[in-house]
Amino acid sequence: MGNRLNIGIIGAGAAGMAAAWDLVRAGHQVTLFEAGAEVGGLAAGFRDEQWDWSLEKFYHHWFEGDQEVLDLIAEIGHSDKLVFPRPKTSYWLDGKIYRSEISLSALQLPLSPLAKIRLGLFGAYLKLTPYWKPLEQITAHEWLQRYMGREVYEKLWKPLFIGKFSDYYDKINMAWFWARIHKRSLRLGNFQGGFQAFLEALAQAITAKGAVIQLNTPVEQISSENGTPVLTVKGERCEFDRVISTLSPALMLRLTSGLAATPYGRQLADLRSIGAVCVVLALKHSLLTDGTYWLNLPATSPDKRATRFPFLALVEHTNFIDKAHYGGDTLVYCGDYVPVDHEYFKMSDDELVQRFSSVLPEFNPQFAPQWIRKAWVFRAPYAQPVPGVNHSEKIVPLQTPLPNLYWASMSQVYPWDRGTNYAVEIGRRVAKLVLS
Repeated sequence: MGNRLNIGIIGAGAAGMAAAWDLVRAGHQVTLFEAGAEVGGLAAGFRDEQWDWSLEKFYHHWFEGDQEVLDLIAEIGHSDKLVFPRPKTSYWLDGKIYRSEISLSALQLPLSPLAKIRLGLFGAYLKLTPYWKPLEQITAHEWLQRYMGREVYEKLWKPLFIGKFSDYYDKINMAWFWARIHKRSLRLGNFQGGFQAFLEALAQAITAKGAVIQLNTPVEQISSENGTPVLTVKGERCEFDRVISTLSPALMLRLTSGLAATPYGRQLADLRSIGAVCVVLALKHSLLTDGTYWLNLPATSPDKRATRFPFLALVEHTNFIDKAHYGGDTLVYCGDYVPVDHEYFKMSDDELVQRFSSVLPEFNPQFAPQWIRKAWVFRAPYAQPVPGVNHSEKIVPLQTPLPNLYWASMSQVYPWDRGTNYAVEIGRRVAKLVLS
């Protein structure tokens, strides 16, 4: 091709590789630089020596309406490896487990008849309406109390918002909550072999088309010289015709020369996000014996030490995917979202495992520390954007003010929430922009 471009992509997660897929198929040369030891970013997995499948470091699943990622899987020829079981998702309320799907199971929730009617009526509205823009003009804290009622809000939603967003719990706009309800499905998806198997299949597909993926290769600096993007990698300058970055806002600002001083950079710096921690336990016995896959835990205070449970979600993965793929282990996530300056980012792995596992007898009185065969701890400082009122006005465009440099991140998928489906969507969107 006479107009063949040399394109650098920072990050070999779902967004970076989705962009690479479209760019290499258009005939361009693509090099991806990944700081980690494997492709996948926040969706990456790991595998114990006795497992056949990998397990995600941070719990993941797809919804049936996640068309962007499903289309990409079809394009690389692996739709036959998709699985969509219907696991049980639940709330922990008043010391008991209740189903949490928007279905007839909601009739069992410990709410008054009027509260159940309001929950069902306005839950259906959020599920069916496509109009999210007006909803970003009000906080979920206000909207849910006004329409679903104080009882529903105090019992169901407020404890989850506190657990997920800490001190920001009453500042999250309603469009974010709409997106969570609007796209949810009863069946949840995974990939045979785990998400890592999908990511590696995607990596293989793009390298077969000519892309190059360099693992364990963090980019040290991003600069622009006479309109040419330059990446510093292992102390060496690498010039490209175009560069796409999928870094976090903080890393993008820190590594990109001259960006922070621009209006774009200042707007980017105002984007808020929080981190995630996951303790993954391989247990000898099932913890949630009622078959629950995902159990939402209530929080009464942003102070983790002042609330009953030190984490937000208890996820028994092997109530979703058969434990036969994991050597018979029962696999449980104890997951939470916290600011990057929280003590969970400073505690040792052993301390965090002890803190989180100390409450597990609440869910199964027979649980004992001897049940834990093995434990892993994963932390990510950039895991969840924090969208306030009128957040769409604060989103920076994909094209930065530096010539031929683009930025595509989970902070820009709004009103949708972070996840591989929207990582794929924004990756393909930025590729289309580059190609145009």
